[in-house]
Amino acid sequence: MAENGKKTMRLDRFLAEMGIGSRREIREMAQKGRIRINGEIEKKSDRRVNPEEDRIEADGKIVEYAAVEYFMLNKPQGVVSATEDSRYQTVIGLIDQAVRKDLFPVGRLDLDTEGLLLITNDGALAHRLLSPKKHVDKVYLAYVEGCLPEDAAARMECGIEMEDGWTALPAVLKVIGPVSNEKSEGNAPVTEVTLTIREGKFHQVKRMFEALGCRVIYLKRLSMGPLKLDSSLLPGEYRRLTREEIDLLQNTSIET
Repeated sequence: MAENGKKTMRLDRFLAEMGIGSRREIREMAQKGRIRINGEIEKKSDRRVNPEEDRIEADGKIVEYAAVEYFMLNKPQGVVSATEDSRYQTVIGLIDQAVRKDLFPVGRLDLDTEGLLLITNDGALAHRLLSPKKHVDKVYLAYVEGCLPEDAAARMECGIEMEDGWTALPAVLKVIGPVSNEKSEGNAPVTEVTLTIREGKFHQVKRMFEALGCRVIYLKRLSMGPLKLDSSLLPGEYRRLTREEIDLLQNTSIET
């Protein structure tokens, strides 16, 4: 609803979206005089407010408003791609500068996988990026243990068939070169590669190399669609997306 051309919403909805509490809790807060609008105590939780113009306080603290938020996280190993987990720290728990309380990771990276992870509450964007019909490119850096077949790139380009009969979409494999086998548990050679895939199946990259007789011992996502990991971000660090990055994600035409 708009009043005089300005966007407004119910006070209890606004505070609930910002994670202050449930609508029932907010109603009780208002009745006890714990909420102020533009300096004045407001006891009606159904009052309409303009979050972009009104100064809204709960228990003496200003409640900032953000309809949507976008964060780029360099996910570290040992952190789970989830909003909550009883065993591991979550990626959402790393984002301590968020205004919204309804953020979620767009897709998942395995527990031992590092790299680019988009954190947002933009469900429509997440759907477009994750839809199997959209074929969004995802680029990974991997250290692969074992001898890569000479025709590995060609086989990836044709689509690797897994043990369960599922065949991956064509992927682009680029061999960078050998790396120190100190990263390997044995004496097998280790090769640094990049792999571009257009799906996001469970353990997909690892399974694709297993089908070639190799084992992934390190994996890092470098990009997702037009969004590239900021090289200045250390594992566990994050930043807000720039306006340009958001526009790229929103406006890039992805063929189905």
